[in-house]
Amino acid sequence: MSTSPVMQYKVGLHNVGSYQVSGKPYVEGGINAGTATSVSFPFVTNWVVVKNNSTTELKVGFSANGIAGSNYMTVTSGSVLGPLELKVTELHLEGSTAVDVLAGLTFIGTRNIDNSANSPSSPYVNWSGSSGVG
Repeated sequence: MSTSPVMQYKVGLHNVGSYQVSGKPYVEGGINAGTATSVSFPFVTNWVVVKNNSTTELKVGFSANGIAGSNYMTVTSGSVLGPLELKVTELHLEGSTAVDVLAGLTFIGTRNIDNSANSPSSPYVNWSGSSGVG
């Protein structure tokens, strides 16, 4: 009889099947990100698209620290960013008063992002905004 522990497979960040299927659609339009704002997804994303419908540039990052510092992407007026294949639970936006966000969601709960190494005060958040991680 084997004494090894039984492997239990479950949905999570490293579960390939969760990313091989089509994403559950998520759309949020007309977001006013004139001042820093965030979009929180109900599940971990598989991919994300951001459209800037304004005449001003838009900062897109993965944390408040990212857009406050230098760890963000810039989306010019009338441009689209993506699709980006990313495992995120939220986006942080600043600069545009007319933003649309489209995402494909997995069925992985947001609590499955255990980022305690990067964000020890709150482990179930996106990325901290530290170097190289918006």
